[in-house]
Amino acid sequence: MSAFELLADLVEDGGVVVLSGAGISTESGIPDYRGPSGRRRTGTPMTYQDFTGSAAARRRYWARSHLGWRTIARARPNPGHEAVARLQRRGLVSAVITQNVDGLHQAAGATEVIELHGSLHRVTCLSCGERTPRERLDERLGAANPGWETEQAHANPDGDAALDDDLVDGFTVVACERCDGLLKPDVVFFGENVPPPRVAECYELSERAGLLLVLGSSLTVLSGYRFVRHAARHAVPVAIINQGPTRGDEHALLTIDAPLGTTLTKL
Repeated sequence: MSAFELLADLVEDGGVVVLSGAGISTESGIPDYRGPSGRRRTGTPMTYQDFTGSAAARRRYWARSHLGWRTIARARPNPGHEAVARLQRRGLVSAVITQNVDGLHQAAGATEVIELHGSLHRVTCLSCGERTPRERLDERLGAANPGWETEQAHANPDGDAALDDDLVDGFTVVACERCDGLLKPDVVFFGENVPPPRVAECYELSERAGLLLVLGSSLTVLSGYRFVRHAARHAVPVAIINQGPTRGDEHALLTIDAPLGTTLTKL
């Protein structure tokens, strides 16, 4: 029996929990962090400590993100996202845990989606806690920076775009409309913890799954890798579809090195 045939048998039994990473979104035009399907990140990612502690860091982030958001906003679900949603409608996928912040699983029609690292489609105020749509912030940043345009560099999966610092010096950042507090994308930055209730829910899902199906993640960071280890410890079979090796391969019953769109459509 081939790895694909074994995967089909496991999926057919139902109770599948999907754990997706940036690799599932590359066919939607959102580059991966690493691997053959995407470019390596350029520059240093924003940390929570830098963002909250430095006005210059916030200006740099919002200027870069104002450009990078365009890539996220225009992205549409690809066949991989659509296949996951179809498997869920057929009662085979019970939940989706995604490390992505692009909202493409929901756009494809998936439900029961846990956004492990939050979503770029929302903005939160660090003072009053109000959440607002990212589209509203984009309008306000555009109005506050008329004529501010520069050639967009390649965007990253977190909506950031690499720009030289001298290009952002004149960029104006806006504050919360309700309380004038600091605005932050509703995502988990480096150096910031995923909310414990969210982590606990993912542990429970991975422990009770009939199959943990990893899609497009190298599992390099602990944030997603821990659920693979947890599933394996509870004798839950793990299957991985990714282009290139992953940190979780040793825990997997099967691995398939192939493009996500065509493989999931075939599945």
